[in-house]
Amino acid sequence: MSEISVTLICIPIAAYLLGSIPFGLLFTKLFVGGDVRKAGSGNIGATNVARVAGPLAGILTLLFDAAKGAAAAWLAARFSNESATWITIAALAALVGHCFPVWLKFRGGKGVATAAGGFLMLSPFALLGSVILFILVVAFWRYVSLGSMSAAASMPLLLYFLWAPHHAPPLAVTFGALAAAALIIYKHDANIQRLVQGKEPKMSFSKKRGAE
Repeated sequence: MSEISVTLICIPIAAYLLGSIPFGLLFTKLFVGGDVRKAGSGNIGATNVARVAGPLAGILTLLFDAAKGAAAAWLAARFSNESATWITIAALAALVGHCFPVWLKFRGGKGVATAAGGFLMLSPFALLGSVILFILVVAFWRYVSLGSMSAAASMPLLLYFLWAPHHAPPLAVTFGALAAAALIIYKHDANIQRLVQGKEPKMSFSKKRGAE
């Protein structure tokens, strides 16, 4: 097996391991000394961390979760000569690592920030569009989960239209974005059920109220 083949095989493995770093768990322990998995919704993502350990811990979790997705995509770009296919594979692997981390018995977060970091390396304008949509949805309905799912669902379409002037993205990017959106929405299954039942808590940074 050639050195190039070994490098490309290692890309998704390294991306998965990067994505599996549970920053939400680490920052909660640092700020309040507790286990975020035993409070609120039990989710290790930024929203639940903010409610359990405070806004600063939530913001740091958001930034670091996004950074690990971006780092995975950057490494793929570095070792694959800027291949959009391999960047997409790395972004997906990091997302899977966050959602199913080996360190936490494959029970992780919902992957929104990690996916955002990965797709930032593919198309900053598409990511900006999804972030704007997220802000609008949350501002209007005050449901972080609904904003997250809306942003994820919009990414394949935004990538298609904003990839490059008069050019559609490679099929690997399109299908990768669809897979990422499907996984993120799947991880929001409990939120969807609460939204349907009218029991989903609205945006709040209180430590004692409901969680995403």
